[in-house]
Amino acid sequence: MAKSTDAARPGWIVIEPEGGLSSHWLNDLWTHRELLGFFAWRDVSVRYKQSALGVLWALLTPMITVAIFTLIFGGVAKIPSDGVPYPVFCYAGLLPWLFFAQSVQRATASMVAERNLLTKVYFPRLIVPIAATLAPLVDLAIASSLLAAMMAWFGVVPRAHALYWVPLCIAWAWLLAVGVGTLLAALNVHFRDVGQMIPFLIQVWMYASPVVYPTSLLPGGLRWLHALNPIVGVIDGLRFALFSTAAPAGSALLASLLVSLALVAGGIACFTRMERTFGDVV
Repeated sequence: MAKSTDAARPGWIVIEPEGGLSSHWLNDLWTHRELLGFFAWRDVSVRYKQSALGVLWALLTPMITVAIFTLIFGGVAKIPSDGVPYPVFCYAGLLPWLFFAQSVQRATASMVAERNLLTKVYFPRLIVPIAATLAPLVDLAIASSLLAAMMAWFGVVPRAHALYWVPLCIAWAWLLAVGVGTLLAALNVHFRDVGQMIPFLIQVWMYASPVVYPTSLLPGGLRWLHALNPIVGVIDGLRFALFSTAAPAGSALLASLLVSLALVAGGIACFTRMERTFGDVV
């Protein structure tokens, strides 16, 4: 954040955000890392303390969803699953998707939800949407235990030599959620229609992603377009690490990664450029 003395008011110090993708935003986040942790922990504690079922919600949502998908897509539609039992195959794609979707939805609404704090206290505004993307990591960790149990039940053995892909894919999904979430959070402050649009966008985006179907089901020419969906690389990479499926094409992974990095840079740049007007419209 830039600090400058207001010439019209001698002795006053005006704190204002720097426009664009400045190098100072990362330093500000690190300086206020304890506040970032506080916001994330607050979101987690509120979510579970005010819920009758507590952590069971982190298991019930993916369990019920994968049961419905297995019945419709695996049973009725007979969608192939690259030789992996369909419930396990679908659940492995659903986990990163649910984490990404929840993170984006929470981040989008975060700035408006904190409107009272934003107009009274100075702190790096990026903390708010980023903290919103950290809380769903707890749900992801809890739900992952069910995936381990399902793999043991169906006798699916993970690729021991490729397990390092798992944390990389999770980090990829989180960075992507930060990029998309910060962009939508900034837009939602000025255009509240964005918040109304998110559920529809998330639903369409899910069916455009290989959650209920394998990428191998698509024609070769369509896979290049499909790879421009950044979450495709996350899901395919995770399935490659866990199952004996074919390795994702390097060019497709690179395309998904480049789009993800562009969204992260663009989202943060848009947010830091627009944040100077948040106090006026929030």
